[in-house]
Amino acid sequence: MTKDQFNSISLKKYAEESYLNYAMYVILDRALPNIGDGLKPVQRRILYAMSELGLDASSKYKKSARTVGDVIGKFHPHGDSAAYEAMVLMAQNFSFKYPLVDGQGNWGSQDDPKSFAAMRYTESKLTNFANLLISELKSGTVDWQPNFDGSLLEPVIFPSKIPTILLNGTSGIAVGMATDIPSHNINEVLDATIHILEKPKSELKDILKIIKGPDFSNKSQIIASRDELEEMYLNGKGSFKIQAKWKQEKNQIIIDALPYQASGSKILEQIAEQMLNKKLPMVVDLADEGDHEFPVRLVITLKSNRVNAEDLMNHLYASTDLQKSYRVNMNLISLKGGPKVFNLVDLLKEWIVFRKDTVKRKLEHRLDKVNDRLHILEGLLMIFIDIDKVIKIIRKSEEPKNDLIKEFKLSDIQANAILEIKLRQLAKLEQIKLQDEKDQLEIERDDIEKILKSKTRLKTLIKNELLEIKENFGEERKSPIVESTNAKIFSEEDTIVTESITVVLSKAGWIRSAKGHEIDPTSLSYRGDDSLQDFARGKSNQLAVFLDSNGKAYSIPSHSLPSARGMGEPITGRLNADSGVQFVSSIIGSEQDKFLIMNTGGYGYISHYENMTSNKKTGRAFMKLPENAQMLKAIPVRDDHSHIAAVSNIGKLLIFEISELPTLGKGKGNKIINIPKAKLATGEEFMAHAQLLAIDSSLKIEVGKRSVTLKPKDWSEYILSRAKRGKKVGKLINIERLTEKLKSAED
Repeated sequence: MTKDQFNSISLKKYAEESYLNYAMYVILDRALPNIGDGLKPVQRRILYAMSELGLDASSKYKKSARTVGDVIGKFHPHGDSAAYEAMVLMAQNFSFKYPLVDGQGNWGSQDDPKSFAAMRYTESKLTNFANLLISELKSGTVDWQPNFDGSLLEPVIFPSKIPTILLNGTSGIAVGMATDIPSHNINEVLDATIHILEKPKSELKDILKIIKGPDFSNKSQIIASRDELEEMYLNGKGSFKIQAKWKQEKNQIIIDALPYQASGSKILEQIAEQMLNKKLPMVVDLADEGDHEFPVRLVITLKSNRVNAEDLMNHLYASTDLQKSYRVNMNLISLKGGPKVFNLVDLLKEWIVFRKDTVKRKLEHRLDKVNDRLHILEGLLMIFIDIDKVIKIIRKSEEPKNDLIKEFKLSDIQANAILEIKLRQLAKLEQIKLQDEKDQLEIERDDIEKILKSKTRLKTLIKNELLEIKENFGEERKSPIVESTNAKIFSEEDTIVTESITVVLSKAGWIRSAKGHEIDPTSLSYRGDDSLQDFARGKSNQLAVFLDSNGKAYSIPSHSLPSARGMGEPITGRLNADSGVQFVSSIIGSEQDKFLIMNTGGYGYISHYENMTSNKKTGRAFMKLPENAQMLKAIPVRDDHSHIAAVSNIGKLLIFEISELPTLGKGKGNKIINIPKAKLATGEEFMAHAQLLAIDSSLKIEVGKRSVTLKPKDWSEYILSRAKRGKKVGKLINIERLTEKLKSAED
């Protein structure tokens, strides 16, 4: 080969052209479906090969290997596994809402779609639904093209009677683009198509009254708001979620419908992993009870029927494939031959254009057939005018064809038809049959011509076809649509088994937790000279709050505290507290529970539990203390508490209405009882204790072995305004220091 026979081209240009050619091949001939029949080339070739093999819905099944052999040998020269997988997809009712292939044998399951048997073991034929795509194939409706080696012809597209692309949906990845179209309900799609056919100026809001949204082959619910669906169908792009369907039977959750393409075994693995990580203490067992009759039946056994199943499912929706998100990208090969992202209205309008053109071609093809037949019938009927002459010409003429044409002014086609008739067709009865056929064909010809000349008649024909298909294949929507979801992953507190506990704080700052509220904290064992400082009763899913002597509040999850079966552990190991502080109070409650907060300086306020909690190890500054003052134990405030009783170490008692003390988030608070600063500084006088009283409470004051009980009529004489010095308790007037506790007599 000489140098002149070579063409020079730059590497850059060669690479660009080669990649562009490859990209266009992938886009047009592999990945994206055509808007007309909603099929990719490999799917179209499989269905065409099956129709050529006579595998229609009424025929017997044939080995799938036979079909695949024809597909790859005649039309699609690729791997047999790729062709077979495409065929399997069209046979799976959980992949295609309206399957095009009727399979016999193992064609996979929703749990494992690729568990299908080899093609030598399975058998297949076309479904009745597939007939809607190919029934008009030989009616002059579509163009044909040579196959890969030019030995055969194959259809460029199928003359689909329905907008298949919306009914079965599809997905595919091309070069630089992709397509993801969900399936829809056939009744809704056909009604919307008819609506646009009759009212071409219809807008999206009109169509969305008919098409509610995607629809799948099971009853899993779709999560999408009206605005999200409108945006998705307006732009041709968007997303939505699908949730599994479930019901509760006693202490079991039964899941009987999964999201599209979700695997039941994978979901059980995801739940089991959370159980191993102790994130689902309320779940005790999992089981897959699916069978041939009920392919999907996942059973989650709960610890008891008191577990909130709805909360658990909302957590599983957020953390497993029981809820999946799906992308929508309605990218199709348009009638112009290139890729385009369609909105819903434009997609239906373009398909109607395709259908109108297809029906016109079918009618024109039929009209040509009718005219050809009428032409022949006119010639055949002509011989009955003088049948003896026709017979004489045929018997005696050396060129009967030419003589017949000359004698009766026939066309070449008519003359051939006359020469091919049998003698028995010359009977009078046959003449009547031919005349009846001619009359019927003339009526059909007139009807076809009327339809071709009238846009209204053409629309009516297409509409009637769609209504007939709806009657034969229609079904109600299966996938309900809800606007929002409460899917939410459990917080750490949510996964804790809620039980009653008692949190115990010792004087040396050791903490622990005992199950139940019946335990007596004073009966527990303590290290050496250590003893009980304070305790609080609550739930294991609440935070335990500890107040130190400097007025700081610290929080520790109560479920994480060591068991009271042992001695506990130092609180300083959990927190970064100031050196030398003493922890004086332990608190558990709900957000709006109220507590009386106070210090030895005589100041205090009422605060909500939520104001004390903190997620910092260093705690939060909660109460500002006067100089030389220390925190006292916090006291829970009940709704029936009406008064506060405060007593100083010198035996002065002050009682005032609880409404006089403010409710604060934090701070110094207001004076409860008046303690002189000088005496507080020397430790001579301080507020020793306080108690909350109801109207009918009795007040018991204990000092060492002596005590005095004041009934409501007795303690009423100590009621003064807040911040007063108080009055000495008469029976304890000689007591110099009050060192024990002040409590309600009923306690």
